[in-house]
Amino acid sequence: MGRYDHSQYVSMTLEFRCNLKCVHCMIEGTMDRLQPESQDRFQALLQYNAQHRAWKGLIMTGSEITLNHDLPDMARMAREAGFQHVRIQTHGMHLAQESYCRKLVEAGVDEFFVSVAGPDEESHDEITGVAGSFTRMLRGLENLEAYEHVHSITNTVVTAKSYRLLPAVVDRLAHLKRLTQMEYWLYWPMSERDEKDLIARHADVLPYLRQAIAKARGYGRDVEVKNFPECLLGEEGEALVNTQPQLFIDPAFWKEFGRNGFYQCVHRERCGSKECLGLNTAYVGKYGLEQDSLHPVVSRIGN
Repeated sequence: MGRYDHSQYVSMTLEFRCNLKCVHCMIEGTMDRLQPESQDRFQALLQYNAQHRAWKGLIMTGSEITLNHDLPDMARMAREAGFQHVRIQTHGMHLAQESYCRKLVEAGVDEFFVSVAGPDEESHDEITGVAGSFTRMLRGLENLEAYEHVHSITNTVVTAKSYRLLPAVVDRLAHLKRLTQMEYWLYWPMSERDEKDLIARHADVLPYLRQAIAKARGYGRDVEVKNFPECLLGEEGEALVNTQPQLFIDPAFWKEFGRNGFYQCVHRERCGSKECLGLNTAYVGKYGLEQDSLHPVVSRIGN
């Protein structure tokens, strides 16, 4: 299980621009159409939480939230409205600038969810499509080490290009003391087909994913895995956490998301998993339903 209670957080998309070209980008092709939440909507969220205390943490997200020049002011307003934690989701490049990093921390950002595509410059930059992005991202994570109250979280999107790199990513970040949780999101294409040929077969991913989970826990970190069959994880099944904070986003996003067609599994009616999303349409189209490798699981204690 992860460290953070998603029911205690709320997410709002406040920026749809990005200056990376990640091959696995989920909203590629929609960034020009999706609209970020307005400042009026943001203020309404703050006022609601100030009155009702519905959430402890606010996550400010979008394609790359640090491109929003109002980010420090918004973080400050969120703190003044009573949010105990303010998190940003970022590719981390702009955190390489120490003064900007300090500005965000002083404004109230205390949790940084940073995307890490690979364990080195060659692999990370190839996936993000921008030379120098690994060096700047890593420097940004290292800049956060100066703040004892700050926590960092990393996410690695698991694709055919990245799954073999997962254990090495854990080792490369071993020196970070503020890194509390590592997440692994299995790629979904927001489409009925894997047009980029990025979906990896679960059986191929599994040994590398298990190694990464074990290594991360060995370094004292919590782990969350998204969109992987719980039955295949076996003893690591509790690492599967598909729940997410409530998200405020352009409603057009959900029409695109629905194209994934999750929850396909021949064992679904007999399976006790409360977290598993099954297979999606693009995966089934590429590898089939894999009924011989999947199996029903017994409900976890407490579910």
